[in-house]
Amino acid sequence: MSEHNFLFQAFVYLAAAVVAVPVAQRLGLGSVLGYLLAGVAIGPFGLALLGTGGQDVMHVAEFGVVLMLFVIGLELQPALLWQLRGPIVGLGGLQVSLTSVLVASLAVAAGLQWREALAVGMTLSLSSTAIVLQTLNEKGLLKTAGGQGSFAILLFQDIAVIPMLALFPLLALPGGPGGTVEHGEVAHGATLVSALPAWAQTLAVLGAVAAVVVGGRFMVRPLFRALARTRLREIFTAAALLLVVGIALLMTQVGLSPALGTFVAGVVLATSEYRHELESDIEPFKGLLLGLFFIAVGASIDFALIVSRPLLIAGLVAAIIAVKFGVLLALARLFRLGTGQALLLAFALPQVGEFAFVLFSFAGQHGVLGPEVTAPLVAVVALSMALTPLALLINERLVQPRIGTRREAGRDADAVHEENPVLIAGFGGFGATVGRLLRANGIATTVLDHDSDRVDLLRRLGLTVYYGDATRHDLLHAAGAARAQLLVIALDTPAKTLTLVHTARRHFPQLKILARAFDWIDAHNLYAAGVEHVYREALDTSLRMGTDALRLLGFRAHHAHRSAQRFLRYDEQSVRELTERRSDGAVYIDAARARIEELERVLLADLSGPGMDRDAGWDPESLRDEARSRP
Repeated sequence: MSEHNFLFQAFVYLAAAVVAVPVAQRLGLGSVLGYLLAGVAIGPFGLALLGTGGQDVMHVAEFGVVLMLFVIGLELQPALLWQLRGPIVGLGGLQVSLTSVLVASLAVAAGLQWREALAVGMTLSLSSTAIVLQTLNEKGLLKTAGGQGSFAILLFQDIAVIPMLALFPLLALPGGPGGTVEHGEVAHGATLVSALPAWAQTLAVLGAVAAVVVGGRFMVRPLFRALARTRLREIFTAAALLLVVGIALLMTQVGLSPALGTFVAGVVLATSEYRHELESDIEPFKGLLLGLFFIAVGASIDFALIVSRPLLIAGLVAAIIAVKFGVLLALARLFRLGTGQALLLAFALPQVGEFAFVLFSFAGQHGVLGPEVTAPLVAVVALSMALTPLALLINERLVQPRIGTRREAGRDADAVHEENPVLIAGFGGFGATVGRLLRANGIATTVLDHDSDRVDLLRRLGLTVYYGDATRHDLLHAAGAARAQLLVIALDTPAKTLTLVHTARRHFPQLKILARAFDWIDAHNLYAAGVEHVYREALDTSLRMGTDALRLLGFRAHHAHRSAQRFLRYDEQSVRELTERRSDGAVYIDAARARIEELERVLLADLSGPGMDRDAGWDPESLRDEARSRP
């Protein structure tokens, strides 16, 4: 059988993944490291099963990164992206800038010219979006403070690739070094706009981004709505892939990163009613191509070069990881991340990313760097990527347990052995109060909580609580959601609450959902998701405090109570009405201001309104206090 045969190549890649990944998972190493080891095993320095047909696999495999960024964009609400603007620009910008300067300084000290050193510094400042996000997501760390900081830095890095590609030709010297990189390179040939003047290229780039945003908002939704009416799942899947491939092709033709373009498209479609369908259709392709990408990285490691110059390669890997680790740890502390989360950030991002293959190839084509520089650095990049899962494993197993982390890794969800009319997701202070009140009135509840320490404590107190992530459809089903009447959501984060709402509404539409909200924005998102019963966490407590404040200032109890109740009704009505206007900032602010002013007028008018004395009858406490104060 020819090793160049397509079916043989496909068989080799799939067999390597099927064998290596389960073994790595069983050993606790994670799937990413399993894919990398599989690539090493079948690569030219292992069993040599790929032959020359495996040299171009990176071109196909990198499309997995494109699909991954699209899915991440789908999971990001624009409001959440706006909330992350500080870490994206601040944390990400400082990381790229400081790392570039430090690495460039070391390169100059090693004998490179400043132009070459700057190109090397910018390239090595990038981290691996594919490996880091995949690994953090597998470990359930993407929603933590360290995970969110890692995502912000990676997003800024993906954006920073664009100005780097624009700057590299300016760093080239006439007659400078040339050459190509053979390991994982992605050649950048002529694009549709490469012959245009600079101002026209800029307009073309802006036009392409605008086309993605406008098309995603006004054209894609009607298209998917029409396709959904056909009830043909395969056509919907084909349309989803067509959308991603088309955007990637458009971005490539104007000289932008296809991953960045599909990420923007994902964010635009994050509010679409077809978001979950798109995500479920793309997910299998994303996972398979990402696995192919990791195998290709493992196969691209040039062990011949490593064996011939082991001290140089090892020294470069250690130096780069040390510099990036130090910068990341310092910035994490500067941005007030806790010690555990700061270390998570530093252990997650010290490697060099997949875009380094692109940038080294681009630098070689434009005469910025020669093969004598890029060849060892490509090996360093691949090795640093391969070490990332091990670094995160060291952080999880050795570092975090010694600095007080309370997260119990690897614990399986409990088996639920009861079915009750009420499910409660989250049993902190908020959920526990609801659960105790229901239990005191003879209502049985099934409680799910993802905090292992809290579950163990509550069990010692005699309460029946099951450990598990309530956002999982299979766990909800096992807990009896198909036959329950109510779902009380008292989770700790708005993101998890919304995820659980979407899961419950999709798979268990008979459930009446009562959801905890944290503020107006969170309440808007829940109402928009179709939740009718939304309870803002501090509203009732703050109204009770305001009622007591009025009493202490001399107002009668009946007036303070009635004013608080009217405020509550009016405020909840305002949140519902303003939900439809929240997408337009100026209109929303004007409408909210008008509602606040109207509420104040209503309550002030109530002070002098007729019928106030009739309410005094149920207020003997105030009348008794007045009688005692009379001489």
